[in-house]
Amino acid sequence: MKIGKITGNALKRSVLKPITYRREEVLNGAGVGEDCAIFAVPKGYGMTSCMQQAAIESKLDLALLIGRGVNNLAASGSQPLSAMLGLMLPETVEEPQLKALMADAHEICKEYGMQIAGGHTTVSDAVSKVLATVTVYGLRQAQTTGSLLKGAVPGRDIVLSKWIGLEGTALLADKYADDLKGRYPGYLVEEAASFYKYMSVLPEAAVAVKSGVCHMHDASEGGILAALWEVAEGAGVGLTIDLKKLPIRQETVEVCEYVGANPYELRSGGCLIMIAEDGQKLVEALEEAQIPAVVVGKLTDSKERLILNEDEVRYMDRPQVDEIYRLMQKDKD
Repeated sequence: MKIGKITGNALKRSVLKPITYRREEVLNGAGVGEDCAIFAVPKGYGMTSCMQQAAIESKLDLALLIGRGVNNLAASGSQPLSAMLGLMLPETVEEPQLKALMADAHEICKEYGMQIAGGHTTVSDAVSKVLATVTVYGLRQAQTTGSLLKGAVPGRDIVLSKWIGLEGTALLADKYADDLKGRYPGYLVEEAASFYKYMSVLPEAAVAVKSGVCHMHDASEGGILAALWEVAEGAGVGLTIDLKKLPIRQETVEVCEYVGANPYELRSGGCLIMIAEDGQKLVEALEEAQIPAVVVGKLTDSKERLILNEDEVRYMDRPQVDEIYRLMQKDKD
């Protein structure tokens, strides 16, 4: 395709035509000559939004990108509404590839109940892969205002849903599948690679909101330790975590051991951090909904971020680069 904004015909054929799912709250959406989306926000609700960006090489990459945005919304207590999609394409991309990409984006967004309300598509020699920028919008009951972190105060329990390292385990199991199958049973590797099925935190967020959760934060890039640090740093509090209580699947342990990754600093999309006055009560509500959860520690007023490992006590390090990136660089070297 030629450098610059795609042609009007290509826009109609390959970008706009695949977008068929509609939400009544989107009064004005994607169209030729339409520069803005217009939303009708129901009475008693506020609008939330967040942005994600990544290079895209497959439908899975796109699904993870959009899913991370939706998880951000879920952690704010929001329900997904719409998405804006910006695409910067290399010259090597042909129109059929663009059409397929838009069809994938539409399908993924529809599964979350989101209408693609607009965006921008251009071809540039500045990129060698498709660069996608997704801004997702959600609706949240507007009974609260101000920082979403105000519920993260000392004395409250820290609850985690599902397991840590899910997203990273799936990525590693997929990338090193052949090598892993030389050491472990095929079913273990295949199950690890299927951990994408746990990525959405919408179910646990919905239960947590009904159960009086005080704050939520989705664990993603940097792993569970980075996510816990972000909660404490943002709220200006300390925390104490029991390392042995952090929930982890055996598949994650095996995959990380094989590739030399630290599971606590590995992408943990699919794990939701919840702050609650009564963590055990929240755990019981989640388990009633068949969502695994566990109390792993407390927020404190000491400003210290401590990790307990049986008789050992150590300070939590500042967030490190995600293990996925470290391993990618190692492979290049």
